[in-house]
Amino acid sequence: MKSRFAIGLAFCLVSSTLALAAQVERATAIFAGGCFWCEETAFEGVPGVLSVTSGYIGGHVANPTYEQVSAGGTGHAEAVEVAYDPRKISYEKLLDIFWHNVDPLQRDAQFCDHGTQYRSAIFYKDPAQQKAAEASRANLEEEARFKGKIVTEIVPASTFYRAEEYHQDFYRKNPVRYYSYRAGCGRDARLKALWGAAAGGHK
Repeated sequence: MKSRFAIGLAFCLVSSTLALAAQVERATAIFAGGCFWCEETAFEGVPGVLSVTSGYIGGHVANPTYEQVSAGGTGHAEAVEVAYDPRKISYEKLLDIFWHNVDPLQRDAQFCDHGTQYRSAIFYKDPAQQKAAEASRANLEEEARFKGKIVTEIVPASTFYRAEEYHQDFYRKNPVRYYSYRAGCGRDARLKALWGAAAGGHK
């Protein structure tokens, strides 16, 4: 009887340890940088990134639809939620990817898309993310071209709403429309002008 109890206790301890480890190995970060189709591709396939989900955040309407958000009346921004393994990629590295895929000088817009729904923003989940985000912005502002000009918001995360299924991995589902939009919006040209060889973009 005692041996069964001991085995059961050991099993529970192992299960609890594994569950805790699983929690530690998965974290999330939320970024807004204009069209979420393009933000998805900035993080997809990066070692350590587990998944990238398009959605909406930062507004005042529950369960918003794409039509509502794109019309600009809900206060939400198009954004991506990046799930990642912090043992394999740091939040600081994700911030670096984010910055090199946005125009931090463009207020309430990104590239050809205008309106607060396309604003650039970092939505931090905890004080550690806030500190890292603010430090990354401060590092950028050490460059004369960025000093006092960065308008990207750094704000606490609110509820993230997953976008409609047809928006998820849009570049795979509708590559012709995706590439046409990306080129037509001038995203890659502006990123190259801002960041040079370090510019982000579709892999």
